Amino acid sequence: MKTVAVLGGGPAGATAAEKLARGGAKVVVLDEKLAWEKPCGGGITFKAYSQYPYLLENETPKKYVTDTLLAAPKSGEVRVSLTRPLLIYSRVDLNRMLLRRAEAAGAAIEKERVLGLERTSAGWRVRTRSGTLQADYCVIATGARNPLREVGTQYTAQDTMYALGYWVPMDQEHIDIQFLPKLEGYIWVFPRAGHLSVGICGKGESAQCLRSRLERYMDEKGLNRKNGKFYGHMLPALESRGWRNNRLAGNGWIAVGDAGGLVDPITGEGLYYAVRSGDLASQVVLNEQEHEPERKAEVYRQMITRDFGMDLTYGAGLAKRLFCGAILFGAVPGRMIEFMRRSPRFCEIMQDLFAGTQPYLELKNRLLRNVNTTVHEILMSFLFRKLVLGETRT
Repeated sequence: MKTVAVLGGGPAGATAAEKLARGGAKVVVLDEKLAWEKPCGGGITFKAYSQYPYLLENETPKKYVTDTLLAAPKSGEVRVSLTRPLLIYSRVDLNRMLLRRAEAAGAAIEKERVLGLERTSAGWRVRTRSGTLQADYCVIATGARNPLREVGTQYTAQDTMYALGYWVPMDQEHIDIQFLPKLEGYIWVFPRAGHLSVGICGKGESAQCLRSRLERYMDEKGLNRKNGKFYGHMLPALESRGWRNNRLAGNGWIAVGDAGGLVDPITGEGLYYAVRSGDLASQVVLNEQEHEPERKAEVYRQMITRDFGMDLTYGAGLAKRLFCGAILFGAVPGRMIEFMRRSPRFCEIMQDLFAGTQPYLELKNRLLRNVNTTVHEILMSFLFRKLVLGETRT
């Protein structure tokens, strides 16, 4: 029986461990913290729970959110009623649920810190505080701050973003998304079971500057942070070059989730890609037709590229233009909000982006196909307000 060491017990590692154990491998999950909280919203998209129904069909506390309020400077706000709800978990609850599934499938879960890896003729020697573990294969799921430098993605400062946030003991039923001037990122308010996740993610600014922006917003909105617990986390946000050179796998190892840099470079969303990469990694490791470790690594890279890698590479090239670019003499986020208020077609596109079902690779063509209708809708809305509602002199 093949022994697989899964280094990390977050959503990516727990998913890989469950799939590997169900496939007949002997699996050991090593994680210093196991379930732990993160500032990120914990949102599960329709794309994720439609493909992996257990993310929806479980007893773990969660919020079903259908209303989202988007706002941008000088453009006001727009409310969107999601046709496909977003599920929002506390990350510690989500992690626990996924680890329980892995354990029920037969994986051994050990709260243990990994100190280092050594490649041997027989596989791997994994060093921990308690001793060593022998494994035939390693799944690297150690997150963005991977201490094992010889495995997992390699990225520069330009390939990362900060996510900072507060766990606020308040409640609301809708999501808030606030765009900010000249920031490649946004502020979020996500309702979770029993509290709010209020945070900011962004590139190109220090963590201190981002925290200042977030706290000004919270003070303006009356979100009390005195009783809120603060969290900070670094996320991969690979540039296009970073995606092309991404170190996803090697001789006897495969990286999943944040440890592989597998995060949406526009939204910062990583849960779908964590679960999906954990699933794909398990398929490659269990594939008995590919025995050579280097061949397994190549197969995994190809699977990631075809499944979502090409799309996220393209998205990396869009990110800065989306957040910091201009269109029709105004900032792109503001124009998006104005279009959403006036164009049902544009709202449909945004609905699909929220659901995770609109690939970035196809976004430009879809926008071009709908541009005449959208412009017509906007012009008619403008004329209706001006002429029919009497907002100008006749």
